[in-house]
Amino acid sequence: MIDTHSHLFVEEFTDDLTEVIQRAKEVGITHVFMPNIDDTTVADMLNVCNAYPDYCFPMLGFHPTSVDGESMEKVKAMKELLGEGHPYIAIGEVGMDLYWDKTYLKEQQQVLDEQIHWALEYDLPLVIHCREAFTKLFEVLAPYKNTQLNGIFHSFTGTSEEMEQVLDYDRFMIGINGVVTFKKSTLPQILQTVPLERLVLETDSPYLAPVPYRGKRNETSYIIKVAEKLAEVHGVEVGEIKKETTRNALKVFKRVEKVFKVY
Repeated sequence: MIDTHSHLFVEEFTDDLTEVIQRAKEVGITHVFMPNIDDTTVADMLNVCNAYPDYCFPMLGFHPTSVDGESMEKVKAMKELLGEGHPYIAIGEVGMDLYWDKTYLKEQQQVLDEQIHWALEYDLPLVIHCREAFTKLFEVLAPYKNTQLNGIFHSFTGTSEEMEQVLDYDRFMIGINGVVTFKKSTLPQILQTVPLERLVLETDSPYLAPVPYRGKRNETSYIIKVAEKLAEVHGVEVGEIKKETTRNALKVFKRVEKVFKVY
């Protein structure tokens, strides 16, 4: 299995990261892909990736909840990190979030558009965060629908209608995490009509821990609970979920595929 979305570089893992990664390896996690948050987290993320080479892989992006009226200057400066020989496997985590605050809606759209250009220019996948913002997100994405833009809609928690819109972007996968195990989640019902070839596994650690760990710090090893729930939803063996989601992840993150053999 691959955890396609985990923030192992944040302070919640400062004291026991080695043990967290060991537990991940023990349940069969072969790689962890780490989305950046903003300009203040790049160094910490790269430190973890350098400490665990060929296991942890970094992305470069500016999260929508970090956006304010001064963000574009910071974002444009970050582009310089995509120079020759850069280590980044994707542009992420980017997107729109209107759940907490709508103050910087236009700025969020502008920052997202800028980073879409990076993804196209450097031929990297785009890892998209969207919370309570699909209408405004699609306003930005629509002009790029027929381009080579690809990536992942991370942590999908929308409606069945919004899932139909997402699936229409056929170069994108959908990231499924612990939300699918929540008692009141409608995601299991929605996913019954979503082909396995469009799904990847993720944790969003340290957030969104699956049942039976809900309310605790999430970690990469818990992804097995997500895989088990997906197997239940689709009526297949867990092994099929592991195989299919790994293959799907490597279709998107092509910079990793050359160093990883799929069995």
